Amino acid sequence: MPGHVARFLLGALFALFLLFLYGPTITIGILSFQGPDGGLTFPMNGMSTVWFTRLFQPQAVGDLGAAMTRTLGLAAMVTVVTVVVSLAAGMAFRHRFAGSSALFILTIASLIVPSILVSLGVGLLFTLMEWEPAWYSSAFGAQLTWTLPFGLLIMFAVFNRFDRSWEEAARDLGATRWQGFWHVVLPIIAPSVIGIALFGFTLSFDEFARTLLTAGSGNTLPLEILGMTTTVTTPVLYALGSVSTAVSLLVIGGAILGARVMGRRRGR
Repeated sequence: MPGHVARFLLGALFALFLLFLYGPTITIGILSFQGPDGGLTFPMNGMSTVWFTRLFQPQAVGDLGAAMTRTLGLAAMVTVVTVVVSLAAGMAFRHRFAGSSALFILTIASLIVPSILVSLGVGLLFTLMEWEPAWYSSAFGAQLTWTLPFGLLIMFAVFNRFDRSWEEAARDLGATRWQGFWHVVLPIIAPSVIGIALFGFTLSFDEFARTLLTAGSGNTLPLEILGMTTTVTTPVLYALGSVSTAVSLLVIGGAILGARVMGRRRGR
């Protein structure tokens, strides 16, 4: 097969893969601009932004505004704790200590436990302890079992190829351990820390299974969407999908911009 034909076929295959990957998101984005009398499928009945306006009005099922607020708050909490704990654990695991292997295995084991079982276990624990489950307590803890292992694995990969001679040079110049970490280690690994923050935010933002039995009476956005899909709904659901996708893209764009700024400062 000629080389240009092979390249064309591979390019076409990749284009089909991208269409399969992003086609549903694009379809939802288009359908969110249905006219006031539009339905949930094609063909579209006019074009308007009325469903984005109705998104912030009381719905027949649930409260999207409160659910979005809870979801963003929970994602922010999970992001901060994931970054701090992963960074601290990564620094700690640079040196062997008693029980480090068992602790690592226990941390990673949560990735292979079915999500719904984690949710059930945390929910049962709160019930047995007679604690009130809520999105900021039980759901927060359940989601950390999902985000922390990813953050820890990223930190391990970063520090496995980290050149300790940079730290040693800082110590030789009189820097304390804290100064060496703040002025040498952290600027170098900052892009990876931002990556952990992105993992924490995105994994928490759309987490459903680990939140299902732990959120209490205050639904997060994924749970609110589930309630909308089990009843007669409107294209406002598509508008919600477009807005949540835009929020995710803004967070990712901000993180990439921050990483580039840090990279330029480090270069100077």
